[in-house]
Amino acid sequence: MTAFIRDQWYVAAYAHEVGRTPLGRTLLGEPVLLYRTEDGRPVALADRCVHRRFPLSEKPSRLDGDRVVCGYHGFTYGPDGRCVSVPGQRRIPRTARLTGYPVVEQDAFVWVWIGDRDPGDTLPPRAPWLDSPDHTVVSGMEPLDADYGLLVDNLLDLSHETYLHGGYIGTPEVAETPITTEVDEKSRVVRVSRHMDDAACPPFYAESTGITGRITRHQDIEYHAPCLYLLHSRVAPVGTDERAFHVEVVYGITPSTEHTTYDFWAVARDFALDDQKVTDFLRESNHTVVMQDVVALNALQKALDTEPPGYQELSINIDTGGLAARRILARMAAEPA
Repeated sequence: MTAFIRDQWYVAAYAHEVGRTPLGRTLLGEPVLLYRTEDGRPVALADRCVHRRFPLSEKPSRLDGDRVVCGYHGFTYGPDGRCVSVPGQRRIPRTARLTGYPVVEQDAFVWVWIGDRDPGDTLPPRAPWLDSPDHTVVSGMEPLDADYGLLVDNLLDLSHETYLHGGYIGTPEVAETPITTEVDEKSRVVRVSRHMDDAACPPFYAESTGITGRITRHQDIEYHAPCLYLLHSRVAPVGTDERAFHVEVVYGITPSTEHTTYDFWAVARDFALDDQKVTDFLRESNHTVVMQDVVALNALQKALDTEPPGYQELSINIDTGGLAARRILARMAAEPA
């Protein structure tokens, strides 16, 4: 199991998911309630009533103005987590308070700080394309029944596109082209690049850009441990730089429990911004690709759960990015609180 990394920002939801209906998410094993106050501010509180632990995100719990009313016995909490009303008595127990979580709304995500330290001036890593007027975005979230470390491995080794995602984004050149890997230990960023000078154009790009021939294709990855993955993708017809198309692929990787993960995915493009046909195609195609990963990683988790103790994993050159990420995550988990 990949250890949880606390005292970090994690994607809890897309901004459009958080509104005036209570939303529950489990982040690093902690049940979290999300909603917006009447003036639009996102709030994150513990998603368990202090009385009998009823989930405040479950009906008939509801919002009353900016307050949350437990649907089991009526305990009522303000957005700061403080209980303001209990049934049948005026005295409110001193311990009747929900844990509150720091929240930042940034780049179409609602980020929640999970940990014991105060975040101070620390902000989440950026994905500015997701709410940029110069890009059109498709996005979604799929739950994984797998350790979040398996998703990190998957995304840092894109050679699997050739085999798992053939017919969508994979071509032979992805697996055949060597990678370069750079590790910024101080910033906890792993960069993996694969530049293909002459490659087949997969349907994902052929259908969306209109390119009919072979392409130059660049894949430049930035993994910001533990939670944000960026893939800067560039394609252009071979022999020209004037018609380059750029796609920014973003993943918010949020551990939910030890063996479940929230896989937030988004694709931002800088071309055909108002073409609904392209938007629909990319949404459907990328969702298919994500679900192929989900099925594969769920199966992999089940297989790993049956491995005997002491099994020795085999790694090769294409795994350098994933292995670097594992080392960074292990070191972060071992840091004192």
